[in-house]
Amino acid sequence: MTLAEDLLQRARAACAIVTTAESCTGGMVAAAITDVPGSSVVFERGFVTYSNAAKREMLEVQEETLEAHGAVSEEVAREMAEGARQAAKADIAVAISGIAGPGGSEHKPEGRVCYAVATASSISSETIDHGALGRANVRAAATQHALKLLRDALPNG
Repeated sequence: MTLAEDLLQRARAACAIVTTAESCTGGMVAAAITDVPGSSVVFERGFVTYSNAAKREMLEVQEETLEAHGAVSEEVAREMAEGARQAAKADIAVAISGIAGPGGSEHKPEGRVCYAVATASSISSETIDHGALGRANVRAAATQHALKLLRDALPNG
């Protein structure tokens, strides 16, 4: 069973609607979910918010948060996740914002990805430095990690 299949099985068992808010992955998490037949039972929509303007307009990320912390931050990921959860009327949302590469900086290196998971009762976040694996590999690693976060936040039933 793939990670996406396990996630969807858990979401179906919990009667949970799942959504995504993606930046550096550009919709890859939503694509992995919708690759599974029957995913429409638990996944209605996802958000690709590559620009700061899209994050503000679609997910209600605050300009102040973007200015204070930058798009690649747990603070922004948390606002993305909660904004997506509310906009999609979902039970659980995952958000991903990172630097896939090439490039980066001393403070935000290539491969750094911030994640957040929002439910009605909590929001958690974390930062993973996947390393300078190259753009495609960072995006693939971020996609798998986001799927795992969603799956692990759902009951194992």
